[in-house]
Amino acid sequence: MSNIKKVVLAYSGGLDTSIILRWLQDTYGCEVVTFTADLGQGEELEPARAKAEAMGVKEIYIEDLREEFVRDFVFPMFRANTIYEGEYLLGTSIARPLIAKRLVEIANATGADAISHGATGKGNDQVRFELGAYALKPGVKVIAPWREWDLLSREKLMQYAETHNIPVDFKKAGKKSPYSMDANLLHISYEGGVLEDPWAEAEEDMWRWSVSPEKAPDAPTYIELTFENGDIVAIDDETLRPHEVLARLNKLGGENGVGRLDIVENRYVGMKSRGAYETPGGTIMLRAHRAIESITLDREVAHLKDSLMPKYAELIYNGYWWSPERQMLQTMIDESQQVVNGVVRVKLYKGTVTVVGRKSVNSLFDDKIATFEDDAGAYNQKDAEGFIKLNALRLRIAAQKGRTLK
Repeated sequence: MSNIKKVVLAYSGGLDTSIILRWLQDTYGCEVVTFTADLGQGEELEPARAKAEAMGVKEIYIEDLREEFVRDFVFPMFRANTIYEGEYLLGTSIARPLIAKRLVEIANATGADAISHGATGKGNDQVRFELGAYALKPGVKVIAPWREWDLLSREKLMQYAETHNIPVDFKKAGKKSPYSMDANLLHISYEGGVLEDPWAEAEEDMWRWSVSPEKAPDAPTYIELTFENGDIVAIDDETLRPHEVLARLNKLGGENGVGRLDIVENRYVGMKSRGAYETPGGTIMLRAHRAIESITLDREVAHLKDSLMPKYAELIYNGYWWSPERQMLQTMIDESQQVVNGVVRVKLYKGTVTVVGRKSVNSLFDDKIATFEDDAGAYNQKDAEGFIKLNALRLRIAAQKGRTLK
C-alpha cells in the first residue's frame, strides 16, 4: 500500500465519502485530492470544501460541469431516443462517464497514483466509474473502499466517524434516511426504504421535483421546442444553453406532474433492483425528439436507429460510454441528426406529454400524397396491387406447398 502516495477521490461531502476520505488517509497513508462535481443536483457544494479543508485536504476541486454534462452526454444520448428496458431514461448512468473523465484528468494534473469512489460492491456505479477510468487511463489504480473495508452497516460507519472526529452533522446523519438518492440535471433517483418491497407503493412525500398528477394544474401548459441537429436550442423562441434547456423543462414538467417512474430493473452485476425516478425534462425531450424525427427522418433510417437503440442504451447502462462500439453508434446517430431541425409543440397536462404539432423545413411529410381528399394524381393507388402481390409471393408459394400456419 505504500506505493500509493496520492489519490483523487470523488467527494460529495456527505457521510460516506467523508469517511472514505479519512479511511484513505489512515489505510494508505496517502494524500487525498477531492473532486466535487456540480451536475445540477441542486445542493450547495461549498460546504464540501470546508469539510475537506478540515480533514487536511490541500488540493480541492469543485467544478460546475452542468453545461458539459448536458451538451456532451445528455444531448448525444437523447439523439438516439435512449431508454433502458423500455422505461428508464438513464439519469444516473449518463453522469458516470463524465465523473470518471474528470477523475482521470485531475489525477493526471496532480500526479496522483490512484482514484477512488464511494460506489458499493452491489451496484452498477462501480462498474461505470472504473470502466471509464480504465478506458481513459489504462494503468490507473482504482481504490473502491466498499470492496475492501468491513464498515458494512450504517452503525459501523457512524462509529468510525465518531472515533475519527470526522466533521459530519451527526444529528442529521444519525437519523437513517429512508432512501438512497442520486440527483443531477437529468433526474433524481430513489432506492431503498419501502421501495425494497416491489408491492409497496412509493410514498407521496418521497417525490421532490414534481407534483402528483392529481394535484397538477387543471389547465394544460403548451410549449414550443426548437430543434437543431437533433438538440433543443430554444423554448418558446427563447434561445437557451443546453443545461438551461433541461433546467427549464424540469421546472415545467415538474409543475405538471410529468416524469415519475417506478420500475424494477436488471442491474449489470446480476440482481434485480427497484428504483423510482423523476425525469420531467427528459420525458418531455424524448417525446418531442421522436416527434421531430417522425417528419424529418427517412423511414428506414428511423427504423434502423430504433433497432440499434436497445444496444446503445445497454452500453450506457453497463458503463461502456467510452467504448469503441458506443462511439461507432454515436457517429451513425449524429449523422442522422443533420436533418432533424424544426419545432415541436407539446401539451403538458396532469402527468402527460402530448405532441400537438410539429413542423420543419426538412419535413418529408407531403400533404399532397397523404391527403384523404383528391390528390390530383400525386399517388396512383393502382400501384399498390402489384406491391402487395410481390410481397405476398413467398406466403402464397408456402401455402400452395401445404405449409399452413397453426
